[in-house]
Amino acid sequence: MEKWKQLLSRAMTDPAEAARHFGVPEAPLRRAAEKFPLRISPHYLSLIREPGDPLYRQCVPDERELAPGLLDDPLGEEAHSPVPCVVHRYHDHCLLLVSGECATYCRFCTRKRRCGCARAELAAGIAYIAAHREIRDVLVSGGDPLLLDDGELEAVLREVRAIGHVEIIRIGTRIPCMLPERLTRNLCRMLKKYHPLYMNVHFNHPDELSAPALDALERLADAGVVLGSQTVLLRGVNDDPEVMRKLMEGLLAARVRPYYLLQMDLVRGGGHFRTPLETGVAIIDALRGHTSGLAVPHFIVDLPGGRGKVELVPQYLLRKEGKRVIFRNHRGEECVYPEV
Repeated sequence: MEKWKQLLSRAMTDPAEAARHFGVPEAPLRRAAEKFPLRISPHYLSLIREPGDPLYRQCVPDERELAPGLLDDPLGEEAHSPVPCVVHRYHDHCLLLVSGECATYCRFCTRKRRCGCARAELAAGIAYIAAHREIRDVLVSGGDPLLLDDGELEAVLREVRAIGHVEIIRIGTRIPCMLPERLTRNLCRMLKKYHPLYMNVHFNHPDELSAPALDALERLADAGVVLGSQTVLLRGVNDDPEVMRKLMEGLLAARVRPYYLLQMDLVRGGGHFRTPLETGVAIIDALRGHTSGLAVPHFIVDLPGGRGKVELVPQYLLRKEGKRVIFRNHRGEECVYPEV
């Protein structure tokens, strides 16, 4: 058995074990885990310093997940799923869901309701993409696609790459953060065959940029995979400008381009992670002009019901006075710009 599979088999899945490990009551953990299963990879478990820290909050069950309200399918994916395994919300790109597992189950997951498809359903999904010539960009997601065996993942990439009108393949994964041992040299050699290949990794806190994670990112970058990051804005985890700056600069140093800072989706059981929209705007404002522009992500709200993503930005244009436009810069100074 490959090392990464051995490690995954030792993931923490028992609420009683988690309660003993962290020294917290078992009953609340068990009640939440009955609703949404517990899994914490050995690597991620080793990064948690104490109960309640930013990494603990992301993966240890919490009774607040049982709160009523919000939505099972906040992005309307089911309504935009013409066949199993495919979510087609945008004209020229789609999601292909290929896996039902993750190395660690994030408590804020927007797909708590379901993940992945059977092999027969996956074949129907690839056939759908082949039949729709408007699709030029396919995001392979799940679950986590990198939990497929090398051969299984390569079969998916080969079939999608063989579709003439598909120009770009992207992979969405949290494996470099959660199970970096999975990023073997054999896997990276295989990925290298399917360029142009883009990968959106998912890190939420600077403490997740461990030495093994950085090594995994280096192997991917050296294989020519274009790396971008998606970060979810989470209360009590990263809703602080200094934490976010440290994370984004760390990602950029690892050759990962910060791409999206995502407002927490309206997923049932995730309400305690939500922050006001103003928090995200303020974080972007605190980054702009105070770190490299490359380290500033787009702050995105994915609208409910599948209505798509919109970007929120700080207000820099203050007012117009005839042919004078008054802007605010990153230092809070008012600046005059002449209009045409």
